[in-house]
Amino acid sequence: MTTISLEIPAAAEQVQVVRPARQLADVLAAMDDGTLLGIIRSLPPGSERRAAASAALVGRYRGLVWACAQRYSRSPEPAEDLVQEGYVGLLKAINNFDPAIGLSLAAYAYPCITGEIKRHFRDRRWQIHVNRSAQELVLEVRQVAGQLTQDLGRTPAESDIACHMKISGDKLRDARRAELALSAISLDAPVSSQTGAAVLADLLGNDDPRLDHMLGMRAVATHWGELPSREQKILLMRFQGNMTQAEIGRQLGLSQMHVSRLLAHALGYLRLQLDGVPENSRPHRGRRRTLIAGGQERKRRLLPAAPRDGDLRPGSAGAAAPAPHRGPAHARGNDRSSPARLPARP
Repeated sequence: MTTISLEIPAAAEQVQVVRPARQLADVLAAMDDGTLLGIIRSLPPGSERRAAASAALVGRYRGLVWACAQRYSRSPEPAEDLVQEGYVGLLKAINNFDPAIGLSLAAYAYPCITGEIKRHFRDRRWQIHVNRSAQELVLEVRQVAGQLTQDLGRTPAESDIACHMKISGDKLRDARRAELALSAISLDAPVSSQTGAAVLADLLGNDDPRLDHMLGMRAVATHWGELPSREQKILLMRFQGNMTQAEIGRQLGLSQMHVSRLLAHALGYLRLQLDGVPENSRPHRGRRRTLIAGGQERKRRLLPAAPRDGDLRPGSAGAAAPAPHRGPAHARGNDRSSPARLPARP
């Protein structure tokens, strides 16, 4: 009996608290927008009467919030999240609306609600950074695509959407690519709902190291025929047969130094070809033959050329060397034109 007597007064007190709140809500629901907005503007933010007046206006324009969120029903974002963002915009409109402007609350709240929903897409939905113009174009493309689907009775092509929106095809494709950034899939996500299913990362290919080797060999094969047959044979014996330069020289009857020069020339020529060096900067084969020719050819190039008749003049390369100096006596006896005189003996 004691327990029952304690619970009855508590329930009665709760009913007395709930009944005035319901009566206040009924009273506020009967007021017009101007009166409710006046109550909101006259009371401080923590007032219960102000909160009740705001709740009454939110309930009155609930349909407007749902209508604004319905425009983005084709987006991958849940509808409940969009409705919550719409309520945030409605509360901002209620707190900031001034009845002296002369507009209705619905006309003022509509851009606030849609703007809050768009801000949600712009700030929270995109997985990577996308320009605002591209984000707005994505939403417009999605809306136009749904409208053209109803008008044409089929899925509109890119040309139909671009013609309707009066934009270029490249701009439309950029919007399509930007739309892919709305949703990202984890590489650790399973590809199916079965137990032990593979993840998405298992289906992605890796870089094949043999691919670069194959491309390099094809590039070399393009200029392989430009090399002499002996240099081709030396390259094959060195890199395919893994032979040393001394072994190659013994098999071909060449010295190790000669093999080294031929090998360096062949590799240098291929390197020049693969690096895209112009034709006028490539070494000529005549110069190569001169470098690897015998000693007589080198001596012939090192010897000075025979002087010609016109070159026998002072300062020329073929001029005769001056006569050696024979001392002052020879100069005094033979060079009479010289004004020099020896000093007299005392």
